[in-house]
Amino acid sequence: MAEILGVNVDCVTMAQAMQKIDELILLKKPSLIATANAEMLMLATHDFELKQILNSAAMVTPDGAGTVWAARHLGFNMPERVAGVDLVTNLLHKNYKSYFFGAAPGVAKKAAENFPSVVGTRNGFFSKVEEPKIIADINATNADILLVGLGVPKQEKWIFNNLDKLNVPVCIGVGGTFDVLAGNTPRAPMWMQRAKLEWLFRALLQPSRAGRLIALPKFVFKVYKNSESEKS
Repeated sequence: MAEILGVNVDCVTMAQAMQKIDELILLKKPSLIATANAEMLMLATHDFELKQILNSAAMVTPDGAGTVWAARHLGFNMPERVAGVDLVTNLLHKNYKSYFFGAAPGVAKKAAENFPSVVGTRNGFFSKVEEPKIIADINATNADILLVGLGVPKQEKWIFNNLDKLNVPVCIGVGGTFDVLAGNTPRAPMWMQRAKLEWLFRALLQPSRAGRLIALPKFVFKVYKNSESEKS
């Protein structure tokens, strides 16, 4: 376990993360899994509720080169990046019954077309009064995994606040994964992923994200500053 800016992140490989999810599904006790990139970890430094939720999660995976760098810089043995979209894709290929909840109307449904194990979909636009029906619809499918794409931190807070009502063993916040699976948002070429430049590809593809990507250098500076202050 690596503590990064007050958040505990699991030092796991993709294979170990998959094994942990297998175990959680067998336990059949609703649990929350988060995929933490630098942006989420920075947000948690001033969103105390999010920090508490992450530190109560069954597993927090290192989703992002920044998270892996921070863990290693702080002296933790973080083996590799466990990208959220790759984790989701691997789980879908294992044919667990999955429910897609989130994204714009039609996106989750389109994303589910290539995965026969998806037992239900619902877009991410809803009011508070609709939540009981959404939860009832999810529970009625007997899904093993609930993938929630409402954006950070809304998806983590929604899962946490409804965990006692959900009869789903594993609930994962997946951000924009449905748009990737639906083909609406392309992933970076493999060479950019290997070079840890996926963040740059997203910035070039979606200039509107550039402001959010400022979080990365801020994150690096904060981690470095905190580590230096601890040494002194």
